[in-house]
Amino acid sequence: MVFSSLVFLFLFLPIVIGIYYLIPTRTYKNLWLFVTSLFFYAWGEPIYISIMIVSIFNDFFCAQLVEKERNKGNTGRARFFFILSLSINLGLLFFFKYAGFLIENINALFHLSLSAHKLALPIGISFYTFQTMSYSIDVYMGHVKVQKNFLTMAAYVTMFPQLIAGPIVRYITVEEELTHRTESLEMASYGLRRFIIGLGKKVIIANQMGMIADTIYNSAYGTPGTIMLWLAAIAYTFQIYFDFSGYSDMAIGLGRIFGFHFLENFNYPYISTSITDFWRRWHISLSTWFKDYVYIPLGGNRKWIYRNILIVWMLTGLWHGASWNYVFWGLYYGVLLIAEKLLLHKVLNKVPKVLRHIYTLLIVVVGWVIFRLEDASQLFDALKGMFRYTGTSRSDLLFIYQDMLYAIPFLILAVFASTPLTQRFMAKIEAQDNPVFKVLLDISIIGILMVSIVFLVGEKFNPFIYFRF
Repeated sequence: MVFSSLVFLFLFLPIVIGIYYLIPTRTYKNLWLFVTSLFFYAWGEPIYISIMIVSIFNDFFCAQLVEKERNKGNTGRARFFFILSLSINLGLLFFFKYAGFLIENINALFHLSLSAHKLALPIGISFYTFQTMSYSIDVYMGHVKVQKNFLTMAAYVTMFPQLIAGPIVRYITVEEELTHRTESLEMASYGLRRFIIGLGKKVIIANQMGMIADTIYNSAYGTPGTIMLWLAAIAYTFQIYFDFSGYSDMAIGLGRIFGFHFLENFNYPYISTSITDFWRRWHISLSTWFKDYVYIPLGGNRKWIYRNILIVWMLTGLWHGASWNYVFWGLYYGVLLIAEKLLLHKVLNKVPKVLRHIYTLLIVVVGWVIFRLEDASQLFDALKGMFRYTGTSRSDLLFIYQDMLYAIPFLILAVFASTPLTQRFMAKIEAQDNPVFKVLLDISIIGILMVSIVFLVGEKFNPFIYFRF
């Protein structure tokens, strides 16, 4: 089940919210969230609920043993149970996500014919694995208290607003709210509006951008011309942003309805003026996770800084998928971040802001092409075609792209919506005392909802990119 589906919007969500607010006690509210979240996950692939339950049991009981042994002064045994917890988490992730990739590469390297399993990747496993690991690490480091109530732990891990595609909600962020949160009409109102805005990002913009990118990249008539390749790259750049930030908005909004304050995951990354700035604004929950749990333990900025950056970004690439293009994509950004630290930041500080912005966007767009095209030959042809001009015949344009043309105007909407202009405008309206402006703002939000529903009713193209990570 996905947020941008009619079943979710008109059946699942109203029932869950309605009954949630009728339940009197916090324990039963958490139980209701746990049960409905399992149903939400099972809607798509019920067999993989067991994997999630194993992860919950693993981190819950290992954390208990870590605390017990540490209280006894047995630091070695505490470390053993901590490592056991991480090993089980990473073992499950590796088996389902990377084992086949490893076997394929071993076969290619040593000319073997080992059989690779063809298991489907459990939806959201990368996200909830990192969430449960954050709990185990923080317990071991003494940053949070061990959770002694299994239901509370289970509700945290399975919570459907952020279960499938993030943001990666660390236990430390919601530790207090799991047992002492407060729901209110004001929070629910904000959450509902935030959800609708996220839905609009996904359905009205991301889906149309995806249609452009897919039409061009999946063309059966060979490599498209340079203009079409750049159009596809720009369209995908907007698709992945509005797809993922839209989901994050919906997750944050749903969390607020249930009394949780999830941290922001995006901060207008396409207005960045450097790659360093971009990665402070894009997928913030993942960047901070790797910074706190990998980069700093490796030594951070204190020693072996460039080695640490390359390791973190290779892992960041692999986190997104078991394919070489993701590794190249991670190393691409690792090398660029090192270059900015060594030299480019001095140059960038001397050039006009608009040129820094163009430099950043050019690198980001090319990076998304690497990210999007898993086939090496297609990737090479696309990059070559982008930077060495080739034309596209008029007949091919009319025949191949006629079904795509109606989506082009949404590019203009995507450009404006990727900047803070809309948010600033809404903030100014909300700051006014005039109730007419606020009513007009609410009408606009309802309008976004209505248009989104119209799109959902008549549209079959409705993927979520990050579901496969």
